[in-house]
Amino acid sequence: QVQLVESGGGLVQPGGSLRLSCAASGSIFSVYAMGWYRQAPGKQRELVAVIHRDGSTNYSDSIKGRFTISRDNAKNTVALQMNSLKPEDTAVYYCNSVPARSVLWGQGTQVTVSS
Repeated sequence: QVQLVESGGGLVQPGGSLRLSCAASGSIFSVYAMGWYRQAPGKQRELVAVIHRDGSTNYSDSIKGRFTISRDNAKNTVALQMNSLKPEDTAVYYCNSVPARSVLWGQGTQVTVSS
C-alpha cells in the first residue's frame, strides 16, 4: 500500500519561506493529480494547491502568488514552495491525491508562522 510522508515544516517568521516535501512509497504521482491540503486549528481541512498529470496547477485564492507546487515523478515527490508566509498560513499541511483518498492521509507537517 502506498504511503505519503510529509516533511519540511517548522517555525518561521512572517514574510519567511519554507519548502515542504511529500514522498511516496510507490509510483502514484504519474497516475493521480496531487494536492497540498492544510488544516488550521478549529478549521476544516482545505485544498490549497493542485498539480495535474499534465503539470498544470491550480491554487486557492488565499495562497495564489505566494506558493508554488511542483512534482518529480521520477523521485516520487511533490513539493510546496511557500514564500511570503503569513500568520494565517499556520496549519498542519498534508499531501494527498485530488480528489483525496482516505488511505493516503499521512501525519502531515506543522507550519507555524509567528514572530
